Amino acid sequence: MLAMQIIVEGNWGHFKRPETNNNPLTHDFITKTALIGMIGAVLGYDREEMKPLFPQLSNDLLYGVVLKQPVKKISWGFTSRTAFKPWESGTPKYFEFLKNPSFKVIVALKNDNSKNIFNAFCDSVENEDSVFTPVLGWHNCPANLSFISRNEIEKIANTTESITMNCFVSSNHKPQIDGGESFRVGFENLPTYQNNDYWNLPNRYEKVIYPDAGHSITVKGDYYQDRQLKEKWWLI
Repeated sequence: MLAMQIIVEGNWGHFKRPETNNNPLTHDFITKTALIGMIGAVLGYDREEMKPLFPQLSNDLLYGVVLKQPVKKISWGFTSRTAFKPWESGTPKYFEFLKNPSFKVIVALKNDNSKNIFNAFCDSVENEDSVFTPVLGWHNCPANLSFISRNEIEKIANTTESITMNCFVSSNHKPQIDGGESFRVGFENLPTYQNNDYWNLPNRYEKVIYPDAGHSITVKGDYYQDRQLKEKWWLI
């Protein structure tokens, strides 16, 4: 399976949790559906062109994330007003943002149905080329993308070996607590599939566990390994 590793970072980010509509909160890191939207921006697909591509790429791609910076969240207040009468009083609303988010992201091609899109995205990032500005969830949160590598990865069936990983892992992995260094471990429920109405299907969320930036956790379970770099990942 072909995969590309990139750095995704910016000054601010917001990956909205769908259950928090009134005062939106953000996921701790970039979601798979947000990454798919970023791919569309880099390649220049407009909103209508992306409608059928969201379900396609949700099925055809896998992804994993390593935190490069600790998760830091800041709430900001905004006043919502209508475009027709912007001078009238609006409704105060608070949004939660990620401050200086930075992630190492791996994107893998699961199905060849999207091979052309995957290769075009890889080439664009490697050549530092983008049609539209990629964003970290919101259009006022521009993202910087940096190419790392493009290699083959393979899935390793593992039921007994303890392995150390610094990316997110499935909640079905069994973290081992050894009583050593103390650091933050986070939990997320991530959307992995968006249909052609831009709706994240509730039954396609994945629960993951992740260590804070600069740390790793020891688990037992299946994993993916980069054949050249020998790095271990969990992909969804």
